[in-house]
Amino acid sequence: MSTPDSPAPVEPEGHKGHGDRARPGSEPPLKRALGPKLLILFVIGDILGTGIYATTGDVAGKIGGALWLPFAIGFVVALLTAASYVELVGKYPKAAGAALYTQKAFKVPFLTFVVAFMVMCSGLSSASAAARAFSGDYLGEFTDAVPPTLIAILFILALAAINLRGVAESVKANVALTLVEVSGLVVILAIGAYAVFSGEGEPSRLTQIETGGTGYALLTGVLGATALGFFAFVGFEDSVNMAEETKNPARDFPRAIFIGVGVTGTIYVLVALISSLLVDSETLSGSSGPLLEVVKAGGVDFPPKLFALIALFAVTNSALINIMMASRLCYGMANERILPPAMGKVLSGRRTPWVGIVFVSALAVGLVSTGEIEGLGDTTSFLLLCVFAVVNIAVLVLRRDPVDHHHFRTPTALPLLGALTSLILASPLADRGSDVYVRAGILLLIGIGLWVLNKVVMTAREKSGADAS
Repeated sequence: MSTPDSPAPVEPEGHKGHGDRARPGSEPPLKRALGPKLLILFVIGDILGTGIYATTGDVAGKIGGALWLPFAIGFVVALLTAASYVELVGKYPKAAGAALYTQKAFKVPFLTFVVAFMVMCSGLSSASAAARAFSGDYLGEFTDAVPPTLIAILFILALAAINLRGVAESVKANVALTLVEVSGLVVILAIGAYAVFSGEGEPSRLTQIETGGTGYALLTGVLGATALGFFAFVGFEDSVNMAEETKNPARDFPRAIFIGVGVTGTIYVLVALISSLLVDSETLSGSSGPLLEVVKAGGVDFPPKLFALIALFAVTNSALINIMMASRLCYGMANERILPPAMGKVLSGRRTPWVGIVFVSALAVGLVSTGEIEGLGDTTSFLLLCVFAVVNIAVLVLRRDPVDHHHFRTPTALPLLGALTSLILASPLADRGSDVYVRAGILLLIGIGLWVLNKVVMTAREKSGADAS
């Protein structure tokens, strides 16, 4: 589940200052409460979510029976970039993530803004994919009386209402929903174990690659499936935002991120193997609730409606945390005066960033109204792969900036491979639809438009102040 990096470690909830904007230096340091065990759980919970529940079928439609292959490749790509994040968070234990690393490495404020806005938009497209998954076959186990697009829109509005109410309510809901989504994957693994020991399923499917050709078509088909499957791995990068709340970030982050990615990657590959073993790729690709098809085919008397309910909770969790963090990122950029200051306004009483919540929710409504699960998931992957390429390059550039404390240092070959694989998966070689590039481009243009508007307003104010003096 993707949650965006914040360019400023500010939080409107419970703010004790005056007005709508937190003043620099007015807040105490964040409490360092996270030890290694809690940090590992946080990373695992941040990665698990909509991707595996919603896009497994779409990945199967691109690759065929060898469904495990894209997830295995995505696992390796995630580890390469995770190594870069581990070095950077140990070196700069701050809460601003990719935006901080980009600014330190390249010192180009516009590029820093673009990276931060792309991360925010990746959270919105991830939440929108979750909303589409919510309105699909999982909900169809209970009702199909309401049009899916309307359900998805109402779903986004409901999450906006929860966020407007307060961050405490949002975080409490996230903890409960994370436990539920993990239970769903445990059910799939148990069904798979039963199927293997019972001799059920079709092992021959596991080696079938059906990309519609050989050579170049085979390459682009596998890359396209991997790029979409990579959506399931996003989330590990957001854990670096907890750096200022971790007791010993330089010591604890390497273990937490590598274990987190390792555990979730292993689970994903196993789930993909089980899915392909029990259900053919055509059935999986034709369902917006692919893991529900696995439950039904598993030969275990597990109530499909109960699993569908678990899946609904899982995708709700992903969407909730992404909407929440995107609105905080919007608030942070407004606080730093790189978006119009009005976008940093806080709701009186609830102390939640209401303009940011309304803005990101409106974008999410637009996304769910014009996109489906596959396109929205691929948009998330595309945006973050672009960010990952920048981060992998930044870690090499920042080798020229030594710090006076010990931290993890990744072998130089890994960020080079991380940047290369990220760029390949973000390129047209990955055989994604043109709608993904159009959607990402429109989102970025909206951000650039706001950035230009803010520059014009700020320049006018400075000139007016100079004339008045």
